[in-house]
Amino acid sequence: METLRQEFDFQTLRTNGIKVNYLYVCERKLWFFDRGIQMESKSDKVLMGKLLSEYSYPAEEKRELLIDNLINIDIVGDDQIREVKYSNRLAHADRIQLLYYLYYLKQIGIEKKGIINYPKMRKREEITLTPEAEREVEEALVRVREIVSMEKPPELKKKPYCTKCAYFEFCWS
Repeated sequence: METLRQEFDFQTLRTNGIKVNYLYVCERKLWFFDRGIQMESKSDKVLMGKLLSEYSYPAEEKRELLIDNLINIDIVGDDQIREVKYSNRLAHADRIQLLYYLYYLKQIGIEKKGIINYPKMRKREEITLTPEAEREVEEALVRVREIVSMEKPPELKKKPYCTKCAYFEFCWS
C-alpha cells in the first residue's frame, strides 16, 4: 500500500469519471468504452437515467459542471457536489465515482462533501473523502490504467445485471 502512495502520480492517472464507475461495474465494459465502443446511446435505461438527472431537482441553479473534459458533476452547491443516479443497484460503483470527483476536486484545491441522490427511490447517500477513501480512489485509478492498457478485453464474466447492460448483445451474442 505504501508503495502505491509513493509512486502514485495523479496527473498521469487521472481519467474520465465514467471509467472509474465502469471499473466497478464491469472491466470489459471499461475496456470497450476506452476504445470508443459506446453502446449507451442505444440503451433505454441510460436514456431514462439522463432524463431523471436532467429533470430532478429543477430548483438547483448550478448543474452539469464539466471539469478538464474528464469529470462531469451533476449538481454543484456551495459546499457539496451531487450525483443523480437512477437506482442504487450499482451503489458501490456510484460511490467510487463520486469519491473520485471529490478526490479530483481536492487535487485542484477544492474540498466539498458529496451526495448521491436516487430521486426515484427518494434516497440519498452522503459521501466523505477520508484518507482510506483516497487510497481506494488511487487504487482504482491504477487499476483503470491496467485495464485500458490491455491488448484484449478482459474475459467475459456473467454478472447479475448483464442482461440490462447496454453492451449485453455486444458481449454475449
